[in-house]
Amino acid sequence: MAYEFITVDREGPVTIFTLNRPEVMNALHSPMHFELDEAFNAFAADPEQWVGIITGAGERAFSAGNDLKHQATGGGMGTPPSGFAGLTSRFDLDKPLIAAVNGVAMGGGFEIALACDLIIAAETALFALPEPKVGLAALAGGLHRLPRQIGLKRAMGMILTARRVPAAEGQALGFVNTVVPAADLMTEARKWAAMICDCSPMSIRASKQAVMQGLDQTLPEAIGGQFKFPAVGALFQSEDFREGPMAFAQKRAPVWQGK
Repeated sequence: MAYEFITVDREGPVTIFTLNRPEVMNALHSPMHFELDEAFNAFAADPEQWVGIITGAGERAFSAGNDLKHQATGGGMGTPPSGFAGLTSRFDLDKPLIAAVNGVAMGGGFEIALACDLIIAAETALFALPEPKVGLAALAGGLHRLPRQIGLKRAMGMILTARRVPAAEGQALGFVNTVVPAADLMTEARKWAAMICDCSPMSIRASKQAVMQGLDQTLPEAIGGQFKFPAVGALFQSEDFREGPMAFAQKRAPVWQGK
């Protein structure tokens, strides 16, 4: 599938999504939202694709967020039901996503990264929810994901000031997993993707679904109800569920099927 505002590349079981409007710091407008929605739909439906990496084209930005100039000049503001970037309201994706943040991640750009499961940041990366400075609010999930990920007081310190947070501080606050030199960013992201791919994709999907579905439950509810989750049920019925113990007993590396 050819796209105008994004690129999608497959490397074995890993799909790399690149936000590709570097001339506007990979800011998103309506056509780009719908392209991403289509690309994530295809990723979710493809049993051969196990892990996704999202990054930005160029060296300046992961994404500057919403394309305000496009909006100010009367451009459409439509988004798909799956939310900003076709992702921020996509709550049923049980395949892991890694944000490889190569520069500025502002507003909606930061919200895209927060919607991912891991954030790998270049040393040059900057994060912020600056919407209040232009009379807006981070309503694509940032106001809700950030407090859940780093705690209320730390999140409010960013939200209420709209301040920019460098990568190293993002790691200290807890929303960045690791920080690397910019030249090593995609190598590091691919390394994390490879570590995930060493595990059964059925186990990974069951694990992600159990974690995410359990966040809004009490601990007894989460533990007691997790066997009802579709990905957990699929794990127990899968070839991987039989292959893992067999490979362990035979002292060999497992050959995962993802089914």
